Amino acid sequence: MDLGLQGRVAVVTGGDSGIGLATGRLLAAEGARVVLTDQYPDRLRDAVDGSAGDVQGVPADLTDPKQVRKLVDRVHELVGPVDALVNAAGVTGAQGSFDEIDDDGWASTIATDLLAPVRVTRAFLPDLRACGRGRLVFLASEDAVQPYDDELPYCAAKAGVLALAKGLSRSYAREGLLVNAVSPAFIATPMTDAMMSKRAEQNGTSVDKAIESFLDEERPYLELHRRGRAEEVAAVIAFLVSDRASFVNGANYRVDGGSVATI
Repeated sequence: MDLGLQGRVAVVTGGDSGIGLATGRLLAAEGARVVLTDQYPDRLRDAVDGSAGDVQGVPADLTDPKQVRKLVDRVHELVGPVDALVNAAGVTGAQGSFDEIDDDGWASTIATDLLAPVRVTRAFLPDLRACGRGRLVFLASEDAVQPYDDELPYCAAKAGVLALAKGLSRSYAREGLLVNAVSPAFIATPMTDAMMSKRAEQNGTSVDKAIESFLDEERPYLELHRRGRAEEVAAVIAFLVSDRASFVNGANYRVDGGSVATI
């Protein structure tokens, strides 16, 4: 299927690995000009060097307003105004029982997982509104609608992302800017790699055994009984960025293998 992305210009945050990188590469393969951004220059450089198509990288710490402003300026220098923004950057953040997580744990998680996409979206919003066919995609999570009590800051931040996406979908749709969310579950990324390595160490098992026990004990509704692939999430994001999704607005697409227990 031709997604009609030739000539589109997209910025993808969290672009040095995982879902962000897979998304950037797929958009480029479909003909878009892509700028990846993340806070680690060396990792971002490697991601760009390993990509085909029109892919460039601009490092930025999205929790720093000054760096976000510089990001916008640099993107405009490289590719001009953008017509698509994918907010894929995120962290697991503070974990533990509610009574163990202090204000700093909450603040640092929310700063990355909620305030950073707010800030980046606000910075690129003039471009997205002006082009007449803007696309804005937020990465949320199964945790937004099915929270787990050992990572509540992340769950709360991702629930905020869903509310943000839905609210924005009502603000600018008549200008041609369509806003949607994608909610993955247990995708094979560096973030879940770290989670499973920690679980393996705690349980004294291999990482494969840790993944198996996690699926059995923590994700019983994930009926496909495996970790998803970043490319499987990227495919849905690419659709939402494309002209094929011209009547999709304010939606939350779950890419979770059935992990969320309700419809």
